[in-house]
Amino acid sequence: MRLVGIMALSVMLGGCASVTRGTTENISISSSPSGVEAVVTGLEVPTTCTTPCAIVAKRSADITITFEKEGYQSQTVQLTKEVSGTGAAGFAGNLLAGGVIGMGVDAATGAATDHKPNPVIVTMQPSAPPRSARPAAPKKPRPPAAAPEAGT
Repeated sequence: MRLVGIMALSVMLGGCASVTRGTTENISISSSPSGVEAVVTGLEVPTTCTTPCAIVAKRSADITITFEKEGYQSQTVQLTKEVSGTGAAGFAGNLLAGGVIGMGVDAATGAATDHKPNPVIVTMQPSAPPRSARPAAPKKPRPPAAAPEAGT
């Protein structure tokens, strides 16, 4: 009977990290200068925001942010997923309460992971001015033609 109670509790709790940390996280996005368009891919629906801004993302998402602003070079940041200290503790808590089912839930949802870097901060680099044709050197005026000498 005790085993049935533990299994029922495991199913109800899901994964410990899923319960204690959730399956989503806030990601802060900023840039210097501000007012840069940040295009976020890897979410269920691609999102665009203007810096400074924040998004909510699933912990399991593979996220890329592309920063674009006229007069500046585009920059792309690929976020990585790392197991944080609290995520590892929640995942390890499955040994006590969540069991194998809880570990599976945490692994599938990425509940034990955090995206890095967070916050995402970029410094935009100005675009190189367009290369224009070299201006032609001004033509030197020709000396006036010599007048024919008289009496020759």
